[in-house]
Amino acid sequence: MPLPDLDTYSSDRTITDATFEGVVVPGLCAEFFRRDEGDRVATAGRYSMNGRELLLAWGWADEEHCRFSSVRDPEGFWHPETPGCPVVEIIRDGEAPDAPVTALAIRTPTGQWVTTDRAREPSR
Repeated sequence: MPLPDLDTYSSDRTITDATFEGVVVPGLCAEFFRRDEGDRVATAGRYSMNGRELLLAWGWADEEHCRFSSVRDPEGFWHPETPGCPVVEIIRDGEAPDAPVTALAIRTPTGQWVTTDRAREPSR
């Protein structure tokens, strides 16, 4: 399944300081799109931070999770789409579970972690 052409969708809403996996991520912008396809509604979400696109996730409004997702490399190319939602790690400034959120790391299909400013392995 190729990346969705967002020009064929209608803008639904944009959220700044968006929530990802239930956690507010300062600076994360989430743009949501939709398109009627017969009796179903196709949806897509584009996530960016600091002006750089990070990932696309798309599927159907009547499904609980993403059908496909794709991660954008810091060099600017899109990795091949993978089935399902992306694997994401919330990066915090410290070890405490309530430490401030500083970034996201998203795993590519090759296992590399892409963050808002560079590729790196998240600390665990």
